[in-house]
Amino acid sequence: MPIEILMPALSPTMTEGTLAAWSVKEGDKVASGDVIAEIETDKATMEVEAVDEGTIAKIVVPAGTEGVAVNAVIAVLLEEDEDGTDLSSFKPNEEKIPVQPEEAKSPAIAEELPVAAQTNEQVTSETVTKQSGDRLFASPLAKRLAEQAGYNLSDIRGSGPKGRIVKRDVEAHRPTASTTKPPSVSRSLSGPSAKELADLLGTTYREEPVSKIRGIIANRLQEAKQTIPHFYLTIECELDALLAMRKQINDSDENIKVSVNDLIIKASAKALIKVPEANASWNGDSILYYDHADVAVAVAIEGGLVTPIVRSAESKSLTTISDEMKDLAGRAKTGKLKPDEYQGGSFSISNLGMFGIKEFSAVINPPHGAILAVGMGEKRPVVKDGELAIATMMSCTLSCDHRVVDGAVGATFLQAFKGMIENPLGMLI
Repeated sequence: MPIEILMPALSPTMTEGTLAAWSVKEGDKVASGDVIAEIETDKATMEVEAVDEGTIAKIVVPAGTEGVAVNAVIAVLLEEDEDGTDLSSFKPNEEKIPVQPEEAKSPAIAEELPVAAQTNEQVTSETVTKQSGDRLFASPLAKRLAEQAGYNLSDIRGSGPKGRIVKRDVEAHRPTASTTKPPSVSRSLSGPSAKELADLLGTTYREEPVSKIRGIIANRLQEAKQTIPHFYLTIECELDALLAMRKQINDSDENIKVSVNDLIIKASAKALIKVPEANASWNGDSILYYDHADVAVAVAIEGGLVTPIVRSAESKSLTTISDEMKDLAGRAKTGKLKPDEYQGGSFSISNLGMFGIKEFSAVINPPHGAILAVGMGEKRPVVKDGELAIATMMSCTLSCDHRVVDGAVGATFLQAFKGMIENPLGMLI
């Protein structure tokens, strides 16, 4: 019986490639191990060897074809005792035959065909739904794109074989408001999903559905990194004077427990008022400059994080900031924050110093124009007045939205912030 030669997967993450060249032609005899073609991926060009011996009866995919999906039929091989008449009754699996350029009206071939990475649920080359008793066929990629865009497959007209919905149909679809559904959390379409890859490689795992809050966080962070032009500025601050003042404040009353984070909030707020160009948000055709420093502080909760806001932090005392943060953080962890307590704001702080993190860069939290990533305070050798000394130092990195905060503005803000940290009495004035 004729043997299908399929597009091979040259790596666990490969989903398609370019059939660069054939080393054989129809009618040629090949033996196991003979090189029959060259395949190009985005990472390498590799030779494909024949697995069986026989005669190349038909080349299905011509040389130079791009976007050939893994497992697509690229040629047909006849075994030694077979002749051309065997092809008359041979019907290749239609789901494995790539759509030819003239059929697809595009040089890309079968970008929506099945890939080798099958999951434990046996992802197939069609998705069947019910609507008025009809069967609806869609490729896995088309189904995935429709789900992420919030489209109902039943509203999309298929242009593939037997009316099958393929990638181009989803991309060309223009839904009405009544035919859309909430989009799912997006993920990369450049290759198999984490689950598909884990199943392919036999990796064991525990799977949990995405919680509502984690889904919102994922979408917001992805949007932030894709749409906000980030750049980063790092500065070193000496903490010894601030730590001494904090100790003095806390020792003055047993009911007062001001944290380093409270002092950082205050210093940031005062610096924002001193450098108002940094206290801003991008608004498309305008920039909003805020009158007050509404500082959002990242708080870890089960399944994600929230950013409760200390409003007008520049005008509040350290004890007030401390009390507010204890209250906000406590209610954040029990899910009792009101929307106006975590929405909006003009600036963010993310402090991982308590976890021993020396330095990091944070993702901007829209609509803020910047976020300050705070590392741990640690003893380090420094040079003072030309002599080596030991000081408690803290690394802080400002992530800036370049549409709002230019380099000079970000640097000026950090200088003001450093001044407040190293001369902490200034933040009390």
